[in-house]
Amino acid sequence: MTWELKNALKEIVARESGAQVFAPGARRPVAFIYPNTYHLGMSNLGLHILYQLINSRGDSACERFFLPDSKLLAEHKRTKTPLLSLETQRPLADFEVICVMMSFEMDYTNLLTMLAQSNVKPEAAARGAKEPLVIIGGPCATFNPEPLAGVADAFVIGEGEETVNKLLDAVYEARDKGLPKEDTLLELAQLSGIYVPRFYEPQYDAGGMFCGMLASPQVPASVKRQWVRELDNYPQTSAIMTDATEFENMYIVEVARGCGRHCRFCMAGYCFRKPRARDLELLLAKIRNRPPQTKKVGLMGAAVSDYPYIKELTQTLVDEQVPFTVASLRADTLDVELTQALAASGQRTMTVAPEAGSVKMRNIINKGITEEHVFNAIELAAAAGMKNIKLYYMLGLPGEADSDIEEMIAMIGRVREKMDAALNKGDLIISVNGFIPKPFTPFQWSPLCDVKTLKRRFKMLETAFKKAKHIQVQTESLKETVLQAVLARGDRRIGAALLEAFHREMPLKQVLKEQGLDIEELAAAYEIGRPLPWQHLDMGFTEAYLISEWRKAQREEFTPMCFDLCRRCGVCGEAQV
Repeated sequence: MTWELKNALKEIVARESGAQVFAPGARRPVAFIYPNTYHLGMSNLGLHILYQLINSRGDSACERFFLPDSKLLAEHKRTKTPLLSLETQRPLADFEVICVMMSFEMDYTNLLTMLAQSNVKPEAAARGAKEPLVIIGGPCATFNPEPLAGVADAFVIGEGEETVNKLLDAVYEARDKGLPKEDTLLELAQLSGIYVPRFYEPQYDAGGMFCGMLASPQVPASVKRQWVRELDNYPQTSAIMTDATEFENMYIVEVARGCGRHCRFCMAGYCFRKPRARDLELLLAKIRNRPPQTKKVGLMGAAVSDYPYIKELTQTLVDEQVPFTVASLRADTLDVELTQALAASGQRTMTVAPEAGSVKMRNIINKGITEEHVFNAIELAAAAGMKNIKLYYMLGLPGEADSDIEEMIAMIGRVREKMDAALNKGDLIISVNGFIPKPFTPFQWSPLCDVKTLKRRFKMLETAFKKAKHIQVQTESLKETVLQAVLARGDRRIGAALLEAFHREMPLKQVLKEQGLDIEELAAAYEIGRPLPWQHLDMGFTEAYLISEWRKAQREEFTPMCFDLCRRCGVCGEAQV
């Protein structure tokens, strides 16, 4: 290891507090990969929660790995130095278990890079009994693991807290018995929430279309998503503090999990259903005993402002002079008390997500937010002294027309006028992304909007505000949008092409073209009734419910949020669509 690589690890560790380091041999080492930069990975609360859980076992030592920046990765390659853990600088290949948190499709290639650089074969079939087992979890693994089925020995389907201990127990027992890899994987496949792709064979028709998944008789025909019924039984806060993340020395606290709003585009809303709230007094106790170097408390959750005790929590933080921030709020839940509490804590930007600019489109996606809700948020923010407004939108949603973009432009103009009328001279920041259809949502059958149309609509938006004062338009790469759409709903053939592209150092689009596949055609619509690559996974809700919501979207019908004793989707009991 060169001085440059050694110094980079030392600098990271020196800026941390709270990491747990155990003497070599004292515990069984478990590698934990976040396949992106340290800056991004350490901002992920899920990593902190699982880090605490694994270390709390008493027999395991969790050690973290992140993707080095381009300069350091080049140095790793030049010197043929494998990636080393932060905790003990142990090479990745020395671990018997490698856990991966996969949150974004665009990190798939990063994972392959990290494995290959660490002398761990990317292909699961090439790894022997004494080599590490690669276990992938996180949202991408839960909703559609198929593109990485050739890489993972097993996937964790659902929320990891429910599964990680059972998984490690089974791996340790199999390794201690000296079981062959095939037998070890078969043992894992019997655990609830563990999907072992080795025992599931995709079927294709004469035209090459996916037509079903054939499970070995030795394993369950479908794999059930696991989810936490009692959140307070598990960690809920940051484990490690550092100033080298997106949330500099911020103590992140999960106030709730899941969202019951039924937005039809939202993978998180379905991935973490049902909505669950953490105990208020438990949260306050954790916050009061947070590390002393904490600058702020970050309140996290899929729908923070839906937390039933949000006013009590935020007012207590204000009264006790605890600075805090909230990532995003629903405009229809804001009131004077909550807004003033945020402003008193130093928050200077009010962030809300209308998602769509026309009433028609907000009805289609079931957003449940009106323009008046947004205007109210602006007035509340101005009265509280918040300087900036940030709005999130999507382009390319199902049923969208150019007229909806024109309405979005008009809405943004009215928002700016409202800001000016409220004497708010701060910036109006418009963040716009292309809509990507995701598995296990009502829009899973929807096509990705064609690239030419997306380009034209992005251009409409950018041109409209090119010369506008105090309006910033932020957009993402359409090239990445298409790639993400293909990976999100891909089958194992996409995964095989991804591996080939990695080994040949070629773009995935080019490899697919050589195979006679057009990347944009792969992002086209799926027919209802056609077998889907992820249908052997059981999310707890029924396909009939998703079809019902898809048809309601086409009729612009509203679906109320989750409520007690609801039986619509099937997660909380037998579905009654």
